Amino acid sequence: MKSTKPHVALLASPGMGHLIPVLELGKRLVVQHEFRVTIFVVATHTTTVESHLRNLPNPKLLNVVSLPPVDISGLVDPDASIVTKIIVMMRETLPALRSAIISTTKNLRPTALVVDLFGSEAMAIAEEFEMLKYVFIASNAWFLSATAYFPTIDKKLEEEHINQKKPLMIPGCRPVRFEDTLEAFLDPKDRVYVEYLRLGVEILTADGILINTWEDLEPTTLAAMRDTTSLGRVTKVPLYTIGPLVRPVMQVRPAPVQEDSVLGWLEKQPSESVMYVSFGSGGTLSSNQMIELAWGLELSQQRFVWVVRPPMDDDTSGAFFKVDNSGSDGTPNYLPDGFLTRNSEKGLVVPMWAPQAEILSHPSIGGFLTHCGWNSTMESVVNGVPMITWPLYAEQKMNATMLTEVLGVAVRSKEFSTTPIVEREEIERMVRRIMVDKEGDGLRSRENELKYSAHKALSIDGSSYNSLSKVAKECERSSQDQLSKARGA
Repeated sequence: MKSTKPHVALLASPGMGHLIPVLELGKRLVVQHEFRVTIFVVATHTTTVESHLRNLPNPKLLNVVSLPPVDISGLVDPDASIVTKIIVMMRETLPALRSAIISTTKNLRPTALVVDLFGSEAMAIAEEFEMLKYVFIASNAWFLSATAYFPTIDKKLEEEHINQKKPLMIPGCRPVRFEDTLEAFLDPKDRVYVEYLRLGVEILTADGILINTWEDLEPTTLAAMRDTTSLGRVTKVPLYTIGPLVRPVMQVRPAPVQEDSVLGWLEKQPSESVMYVSFGSGGTLSSNQMIELAWGLELSQQRFVWVVRPPMDDDTSGAFFKVDNSGSDGTPNYLPDGFLTRNSEKGLVVPMWAPQAEILSHPSIGGFLTHCGWNSTMESVVNGVPMITWPLYAEQKMNATMLTEVLGVAVRSKEFSTTPIVEREEIERMVRRIMVDKEGDGLRSRENELKYSAHKALSIDGSSYNSLSKVAKECERSSQDQLSKARGA
């Protein structure tokens, strides 16, 4: 009898940073292993997410199911952290997820459930239906090491890190400086602290953890997490490096007018002459910082494309759940007077959203000023573009440290840790370090080495290709076991 390929279900948390790598993982399971894949997406009614789902190039490639939105207004404080809100939202989504899985016919019920970090409570549903359960970490192994290790430390070490501001020493891994640590670790009285510690323990009960990195990018951290005499005594669970998971160019068709205005403008610029500036789908700056950034770009006298969102003075992740008005083409009133006119020849300001994958792959791009979200970081790496790091929230400060101090593909201002506002003169210096100075050539050379390394990992018989193949074989074995049980029933 002909073997039936497995059906794998994936659950994505809200936000483009979580959705994009889950979609790419699903596509790889379909294209490379001919699996049937269902991706469950938690609806939040943000324009960017809805547009991305509408514009998937082949609806038959993946079955994307939008779970109904949930109201968490009475369950979480309005001022709670973005992590707390996502965790609560995912928890409230569990009944709808369970019903959606039950609604599939018995023969097509998923063999495995892959959840991301914030959806770890859904693994109970996988256990109920005797499915394999995996956790997908959309970030890097260093971030995972901190997440998994922190719940195990004693009160003395916790006190040293939180109150005495000493580095978090992780066995076999690079220490996490206090100024780079995860916000969830900072206040034991905050709800997010308790929730995050639970996540760190819960993810280690999975059948395996899939990580959006590759072996040659983080060899030391990965070795420590697999070494039972080091961090491996905590992690224990099998680790599968399957990255980088990034959007291929032109996978998603953006709005024609906006695409023409950005990519058409880039076509007229010299090679490696443009600085791309974007803070991701959820990042925002304060009003004062927005003005300083505008002046810094202007003073640098370098070409730029800047994706701007209205400033928010009290929350750097304030745009995460906002409904964007990406069709607006009016002049932003939060930029310096005359900014657009003065910079009309060498700069392009794009409201709300731009086709980032296409922009970073364009030959005219010479640098990327980024919030250091891991998706953006990986898109920059696979295109060989050096970065200016401007971390805002989540694990982005850790990412910035990795990019500057470990990988050597980015620059970072010391002002981020010493002053509330990065001044225009410092921004000018950082832009010119990448675009004008010889330092930029060295960073670009190292980026090209990582670009080759990433391509090698994803190629047939590469480390990430083989790692995902191991997961696929486990799913195939489990699927065959399910079929054998069904025939014997």
